[in-house]
Amino acid sequence: SLNRALPGPAPQTPAGREVSPAGHHPAPPAFEERGPGRSPGGGVAPLAAQPLGGVAPLAAPALGGAVPAAELVGGDAEARRAVGWVLRDHVVVGTLDDAEALVAARPDVVAVTADGDVLGAHLAHGGSAGAPTLIEVQAAVDEAAQELARLDARCGELAEDREAAQARRRDAAALVEELAQRRRAAEQARAGVAQQLGRLAGQAKGAAGEAERATTAAAKAQDALEQALAEVEECAERLATAEEIPVEEEPDTSRRDRLAADGANARQTEMEARLQLRTHEERVKGLAGRADSLDRAARAEEEARARAERRRARLAYEARVARAVADGSRQLLAHVEVSLRRAEEERTAAEHAKGLRERELADARNHGRDLKGELDKLTDSVHRGEVLGAEKRLRIEALEGRALEEFGIDTAGLVAEYGPDQPVPPSPPADGEELPEDPEHPRNRPGPFVRAQQEKRLKAAERAYQQLGKVNPLALEEFAALEERHQFLSTQLEDLRKTRADLLQVVKEVDARVEQVFTEAYHDTAREFEGVFSRLFPGGEGRLVLTDPDNMLATGVDVEARPPGKKVKRLSLLSGGERSLTAVALLVSIFKARPSPFYVMDEVEAALDDTNLQRLIRIMEELQESSQLIVITHQKRTMEVADALYGVSMQGDGVSKVISQRLR
Repeated sequence: SLNRALPGPAPQTPAGREVSPAGHHPAPPAFEERGPGRSPGGGVAPLAAQPLGGVAPLAAPALGGAVPAAELVGGDAEARRAVGWVLRDHVVVGTLDDAEALVAARPDVVAVTADGDVLGAHLAHGGSAGAPTLIEVQAAVDEAAQELARLDARCGELAEDREAAQARRRDAAALVEELAQRRRAAEQARAGVAQQLGRLAGQAKGAAGEAERATTAAAKAQDALEQALAEVEECAERLATAEEIPVEEEPDTSRRDRLAADGANARQTEMEARLQLRTHEERVKGLAGRADSLDRAARAEEEARARAERRRARLAYEARVARAVADGSRQLLAHVEVSLRRAEEERTAAEHAKGLRERELADARNHGRDLKGELDKLTDSVHRGEVLGAEKRLRIEALEGRALEEFGIDTAGLVAEYGPDQPVPPSPPADGEELPEDPEHPRNRPGPFVRAQQEKRLKAAERAYQQLGKVNPLALEEFAALEERHQFLSTQLEDLRKTRADLLQVVKEVDARVEQVFTEAYHDTAREFEGVFSRLFPGGEGRLVLTDPDNMLATGVDVEARPPGKKVKRLSLLSGGERSLTAVALLVSIFKARPSPFYVMDEVEAALDDTNLQRLIRIMEELQESSQLIVITHQKRTMEVADALYGVSMQGDGVSKVISQRLR
């Protein structure tokens, strides 16, 4: 909409050309062809567009007195037609009130006032009076850039504050979680202490009952002891009384024995009572000590419970503080987020303003470049006109000199005899063309000079002359030589094609044979490898896999080995001994698939332990049955199964000596 609006009277540049306000591109100038007095720059001269300030409204009933903008532009028909299409919905009115009334009545029309105000149903643009200059636009862009930098710095600060608030929030959350864990631990400890207190209270209650029972038993034992002592004293008195009575006759021994037995029983009862009393006293002392210890434990548990209660209160206080800190952190985070959103909005507005300023600056620069381009075009047009005039003068002088040198005719005679006012003789007939016999026929009569027709005749004559070319007298001999060469090369090409077909057939047969031999060897080796690997690794699994089974000529072979107890299949993940044993299994598989009379092995068991060495020796013994093995080794167990030993030893003189020993 900005480019389609027609501005008011535009300020003049130093070159005297109109510039549209607010960095808009001006409408292209209208041109019209001049008559014989054309300008030297190219035959066209610009016509100034009619000014919009003092235009009288034309009668236009449909627009309410407004003037269509396209009618105010002059120029040729094509330019007016293009401008009319571009400005088809733009009209020019006198004042802004007229523009508002017109747009209200006709929403599809864009009204332009004489002051340069543009008003439409969905757009509005100020006039040229307040149009900013390039310096103002640059200053606004710089100010927007400074504001954007300030907002970026503010956003960075807010981002740092936000990160710090988030860090504090995470610390507060961690503290709350720690306090919650400590609170749960304190509650668990409190529950354990309460349970232990209940258990100790039950034990104390039982100990008190047992102490009461022991006290009762001790009292009963004391009463029994006192009764027994009284009986003993009574018996002693009775015995003394009996001894004081004179003996008149032999006393009854049965009563004495009974009394003696009663005394012994009384003494035994006293002894038992004393023992029972001592036992009860000891039990009372033990129960008293146990009751004291239980009391101390109860007091300790009470103190621990009080400490746990104080700790729980402290943890609750810390939890409340942590919640308050978390609430403050959330509020601070909310404020920070609001500040960030506000900063983002300000930054977005600043970027939008900066973009607008940059677009306006770019439009101003583009307009300046367009004006400079138009100035360059006009300068080039004038320069081309001068160059064309100079070229024409030089060409005329060259033609005059050529006519004078070649034909001996000066300029006046040449123009008098061959000028454009002289009749032109008829053209000669073309190939197969017949001229009319009537001499008065227009085809046989001279005609007037028409430059286009004569230039066409000249080009046709030059083209016919060039088509003739030069005559080659040796063309027949060259044709014969080329034909002979062509026949020779055709024969050679046929021989090459036949040889190529034969070679391709041989290659195909060789490929088929190689594929057959390789396939058989691969299947035999793979079958033997599975058996040998399972023998060298009991419980393991090994196999050979083709990398490209569909192309047996270019495929590779991968070795997959899985020793017992391992899930790996790649050889690079195996130990040195396992890799060595896997390589030996592959070598033995090849030996078994394609037997040979001789096998040479160079320290193949160097990295093997005793168990794997024994398995390899058993396989070597099997290979001994059909082939001869030459093994280079340092292992004594391998030497034990050999038929002959050959050793190389160096004597004191530094000369190596071969020592042999046949074992079987």
